[in-house]
Amino acid sequence: MPGPITHRIVKQLVELGAVRGVRVTGQAGGWSVLVRFGRVERILATQRSGHVRVFRNFKTLVRYLSGLGLSCFDVDASNFETGPITRPARPDRKAALKRVHAAAEHDAWFRAQVQEGLMDLEEGRVVTEEAHTKAWALRRAALARQIRDTSR
Repeated sequence: MPGPITHRIVKQLVELGAVRGVRVTGQAGGWSVLVRFGRVERILATQRSGHVRVFRNFKTLVRYLSGLGLSCFDVDASNFETGPITRPARPDRKAALKRVHAAAEHDAWFRAQVQEGLMDLEEGRVVTEEAHTKAWALRRAALARQIRDTSR
């Protein structure tokens, strides 16, 4: 059987009137779609990864096909099994989601700092550079005392 086809290609085939039939086949965890045009039959794949597209829910599949204008199709449920769909691992997505969450946390913290600074300005509490330098000098001195006391 030739390689899989994507949604975009199926949509173009439907628009051209080239689709001769659709067969929905059951498999472990869901349903796949085979599109027949000309003398070939090709399986529907996902846009991004090119893996076989598996619909977990039959209603979602029917809605998808109807949306394409394919309301008549054959169903082969002989190999259908309920259960999880085995998909390839995507470790890159885990790292990307961690970065997104870290960025969102930083954004929230930064916005809170800006809001606090604006509130200080509204209340007339402006810290001069001299006062800021003096406050940090006191903090450094306190930390140095603490380090000296714990090292004894």
